[in-house]
Amino acid sequence: MGLDRDTSITWYGHACVEVGTPGGRTILFDPWFGNPKSPRGAASVERCDLLLVTHGHSDHLGDALQIASRTRPAWPCIHELSLWLARNLGAGRDGVIGMNKGGTAEAAGLKVTMVGADHSAGDWNAGGETTLYLGEPAGFVVELENGFRIYHAGDTNVFADMGLIRDLYAPELAMLPIGGHYTMGPREAALAVELLGVRHVLPIHYGTFPILAGTPDQLHSELARRGLAAVEVHALEPGQTLR
Repeated sequence: MGLDRDTSITWYGHACVEVGTPGGRTILFDPWFGNPKSPRGAASVERCDLLLVTHGHSDHLGDALQIASRTRPAWPCIHELSLWLARNLGAGRDGVIGMNKGGTAEAAGLKVTMVGADHSAGDWNAGGETTLYLGEPAGFVVELENGFRIYHAGDTNVFADMGLIRDLYAPELAMLPIGGHYTMGPREAALAVELLGVRHVLPIHYGTFPILAGTPDQLHSELARRGLAAVEVHALEPGQTLR
């Protein structure tokens, strides 16, 4: 069953998602098109109106600099990442909007709210022989032109404040990691669905590598165990689009 919300959502593997909005805008979340499951390369991305990166790990920041330099999107991001981008982005830096959790920014004609995530955010900085800190991890709730609200959780474990995300922002579709090991797996994701109160779930961050072993079928089973069998789990193949 589709969304029936004048919206297209394409999963390119891992946490990389493209959203086509009712107003004709293109949103990219965590654009690592170089992931081994993606059928598309970053060089093919010709349009990005809104770019959202949940945290600074390389499998989420991915190809963002290349894409932003070419397409000049609005890029709301956590404060520390915005400071780093000001020195490293070059073309496209004017679109960067530094913000933090609990804040809402108007960007590309859309409402973007930054929410919490339970994860880490440092990555290796070879030149400094230490980790590079690009701010805490976050998730995003985006309200589209027709009022449809989507939530990209980024990398996270389930956390009780997902109930606050439900009460404050009421997302209708959640993009949730289910792979396990580095994020929550299907058992925890089912509880996240319950806390969020969403009726549509797009599983992400699974199957990229063998260690990310959680599956949509396991998520189905865990949802049924919680009495949530009616929740739509949209298990896409990489490159497939949900409308």
